[in-house]
Amino acid sequence: MSPASSLVTRLLGVGVAAAIAVATIVLAVTGNLALYINPDGAWFAIAMAVLALVGCVASFAIPLGREAEHDHDHGDATQKPGRRIAGTVAAAVGGTIAVVVVAAALVLPPASLSAQTAMDRDLGVTPLFGGDDVIALATTGDTATFGVGDWASVFATAPDSRLYEGTTVTLTGFVTPSKADGAMQLTRLVVTHCVIDAQPASIPLVELASGPETGQWVSVDGIVEANANGDLVVRTTSVTPIDEPADPYEY
Repeated sequence: MSPASSLVTRLLGVGVAAAIAVATIVLAVTGNLALYINPDGAWFAIAMAVLALVGCVASFAIPLGREAEHDHDHGDATQKPGRRIAGTVAAAVGGTIAVVVVAAALVLPPASLSAQTAMDRDLGVTPLFGGDDVIALATTGDTATFGVGDWASVFATAPDSRLYEGTTVTLTGFVTPSKADGAMQLTRLVVTHCVIDAQPASIPLVELASGPETGQWVSVDGIVEANANGDLVVRTTSVTPIDEPADPYEY
């Protein structure tokens, strides 16, 4: 392998890995890492980024081109030219994609997933986010820490709507139309591990004053009640447009 080829191989490997590690650390330092992963797992991502940087620095102790000497005697000698060219092209394409992705991560400003993404991921079936909190609600009635995801789970699984009617709520989210009937609902993306697995949680709103457009972030005060079909909804008493919060997800 020529020195130039060895340098390109080193840059596509070590360089890209180092760039990803640096981007992760920068996001953590600036407080934007939560836009991409669950804060509970941030320590793991940061630790792996630091280890990756240490490995990248240590890799420079390996002479340039030495990595190509592994299995040299029974590799290139028997490899067909066509297969060798195909491998080179595949490596070049993969490397280019990796470089573009890393460059975008470094250059573009951090941004949260949009309301359109939430609507695209809405399958019309409520994912169940609640766990111990929902059980606690049934036994203690304490909803102080409940978010849109918790209430969406309660609304979907409530065995008796009378248990929750009359509960006052103050929630933050963005407005989206329901896929079922087009009615307005309050939505929030709930992240389990990272934004790749983010799922929309929504609760139906009634008596929502005209004004908030789809995607508008709002703070909603309301009362939980059952509609004519026995389904739980939030009857709004106050809807205030707000800017997107610094941490737009629930976890």
